[in-house]
Amino acid sequence: MILKRLQVTTPQAGLKTNAYVVCDEKTKEAMVIDPGGEASKIAEVLDILDANLKYIFITHCHADHIGGIAELKRLKGGKILISRPDSEGLYNEEINLAYYINMEKPELEADSRIDDEDLIHVGELEFKVIATPGHTKGGLCLYSEKEGLIFTGDTLFSGTWGRTDLPTGNFVEIITSITDKLMPLPDDTIVYPGHGKITMIQDERNIYLELKAKEF
Repeated sequence: MILKRLQVTTPQAGLKTNAYVVCDEKTKEAMVIDPGGEASKIAEVLDILDANLKYIFITHCHADHIGGIAELKRLKGGKILISRPDSEGLYNEEINLAYYINMEKPELEADSRIDDEDLIHVGELEFKVIATPGHTKGGLCLYSEKEGLIFTGDTLFSGTWGRTDLPTGNFVEIITSITDKLMPLPDDTIVYPGHGKITMIQDERNIYLELKAKEF
């Protein structure tokens, strides 16, 4: 597997988001995760890899994660995948908060709406969808058991979790998602978050064991 992490800037807002390019070395099929902006930069990486973009996977519908979708799709194709609960946020700025960061209102539509435990195949690579509501009601993570990694969007960061004070957010739900679905993963699972630095499950577990003990 080829994995590239790009820090991209959301249009107008200046926000930095981690976008990821995943490519199967044998088939050259690729997936882009959370293209928040700078679509031409992402497309350039795909060209360098000589990759065929199969999917644009969205962990959640906030504007800083979807700002580059339309241009990327125009440049490279690819099917837009998002959870059913968050699919409305692709075009509803009251949910995606585009207006809040002075970004032009997106006009997007999902090609496929995906559910918990769906399997996504990119060439010979397999990823399992894990529903992790809390940051948004339809937040998703994407896990590869074979590769030992997970893309967590804004659910889990290094040393903290995603904010829950935005539309459809819920503190109890995000902590439950993390403790029940992410912390049981193997210790050496590498965590690729939507913002900030990479971490590992074993380095985050004590935070959530302590919270669970308090029975929030």
